[in-house]
Amino acid sequence: MVKRFFDFINKEINGLHQAAYLLGFFAICSQILALARDRILAYEFGAGNTLDLYYSGFRIPDILFVTVASIVSISVLIPFLLDAYDRSEDDAKKFIDSVFTFYFVFMIVVSIIAYFATPFILKILFPDFAKANTFGELISLTRILLLSPLFLGFSNLLASITQVNKRFFVYALSPVLYNIGIIIGAVFLYPIFGLAGLGYGVILGAFLHFAIQIPVVLEFRMLPKLHFPINFKSIKRIVYTSLPRTITVSSNELAELFLISFASFFTTGSISVFNFSFNLQAVPFSIIGVSYSLAAFPTLTRLYSQGSHEEFLRQMIDSSRHIIFWSVPISVLFIVLRAQIVRTILGTGQFSWNDTRLTAAALALFTVSLIAQNLVTLFVRSYYSQGRTKTPLFMNIISAVVIVLGSFYLVRVFNSNVFFRDFIESILKVSDVPGTVVLMLPLGFSIGVVLNLLIHWIGFHFHFRNFSRPVLRTFFEVFSSSIIMGYVTYHCLNIFSVIFNTETALGIFLQGFLSGIIGIVVAILILFVLHSRELEEVWRTLHQRIWKARVVPPDPEL
Repeated sequence: MVKRFFDFINKEINGLHQAAYLLGFFAICSQILALARDRILAYEFGAGNTLDLYYSGFRIPDILFVTVASIVSISVLIPFLLDAYDRSEDDAKKFIDSVFTFYFVFMIVVSIIAYFATPFILKILFPDFAKANTFGELISLTRILLLSPLFLGFSNLLASITQVNKRFFVYALSPVLYNIGIIIGAVFLYPIFGLAGLGYGVILGAFLHFAIQIPVVLEFRMLPKLHFPINFKSIKRIVYTSLPRTITVSSNELAELFLISFASFFTTGSISVFNFSFNLQAVPFSIIGVSYSLAAFPTLTRLYSQGSHEEFLRQMIDSSRHIIFWSVPISVLFIVLRAQIVRTILGTGQFSWNDTRLTAAALALFTVSLIAQNLVTLFVRSYYSQGRTKTPLFMNIISAVVIVLGSFYLVRVFNSNVFFRDFIESILKVSDVPGTVVLMLPLGFSIGVVLNLLIHWIGFHFHFRNFSRPVLRTFFEVFSSSIIMGYVTYHCLNIFSVIFNTETALGIFLQGFLSGIIGIVVAILILFVLHSRELEEVWRTLHQRIWKARVVPPDPEL
């Protein structure tokens, strides 16, 4: 049984859509567990002080992960690893050992420094928390979570090996196990260790994220080990390449850090509302944007390095069309069904009706930028595959600055302009809910991300003139059908509100679920009448045996 399991996760997947749908399937599994995790947290604590501390504890470890751990980023390592493999497997093994040794030593040193600096950094980021008697718990939690970047960095290093060899199964399983670890922490470890128990669960999940890949890497005899002296020539090339990416990703993480720091000055529970809504909108982002960009990246890298620029462009067009095909209707459904989604997933225990309404409103504002988030992820990886890491660097810095300054300005306007405040609260139906100022953070976030998409799109179109036309055709086609879908779904909500008891969780779920299904059926019929190319390709791909795919990239469907 164990052997069959490892044989199964060892399957090689080559086609773009097959790999993307496989990653998407496991992303769904991971996100289901993530939603179960958030439901448990909402039930136990609600949008209150405990979860505010819990989410704040991730800030320093997350910054370390996107900075120091960027050395072992999959996007950065894959081109170098492919080049080493082209020379010989022995060169690839030496390369992996050098990277592992350097990362291990560097991360240990940085983590020790961060351990002692934690109290001082947290006082700057969360001055209000520093005055409370729970500040010691926040410090302890943050220090525990410092182990997370270490394990996740190791996992990224191993994942570069599994992805180069197209072992997408094992990579896709990692986030599933990560969320299982967090759930174990919330259910079993919190009652024993308190807030620290939640941290132990995160560390368990990060370790599982790393450990599941070890058997597959052993098969290729590529398990890294400490090796001295370090080949600093290779490390220098990686650091030089990864530095723009580090700043790119760090700018996004720093923008989120500032938003959460802003939220700490609002009413208690604002950080929790921000994170709950952000996590909910991250579900379609992980399933669509991340899955397609991950599946396309190795092929894009190979095509560009081989000089096959026409095939590279066709791969980008194909990926963009399908990201739009899935993103637009899901965005519309999330906006229309936001209250039903939040109440069904989180509305239990200590999570009040006001928490639900405020989180639903924040979710709608985050979801406005879903398609932009998904496409930016693909654009960034396309630039990395071309070796142009500086381009997304400047673009993302501009976006991060807009997010931070825009959110700060929106908060000021919201507090000072009654008309603007009443307009936002009225359109999102939260006029009588306290703490609505937190909604300016997801609004500022979405404005910055949409601007980021426009900049990336224009930059990519400048180098590939034939990109925009077929992609925009898909956008307008899918957008039109999605608007009609949203209209039908909204009116079905009114109909089913009479049929079902919306005071119960089951009634709310059935109201939203059936309304969404009817809306989706209408959208599919419209796309069928329009002879949607994407609909035909999805239907064809779903009828293939994804786990037995042996298509050699580039994808023959292009």
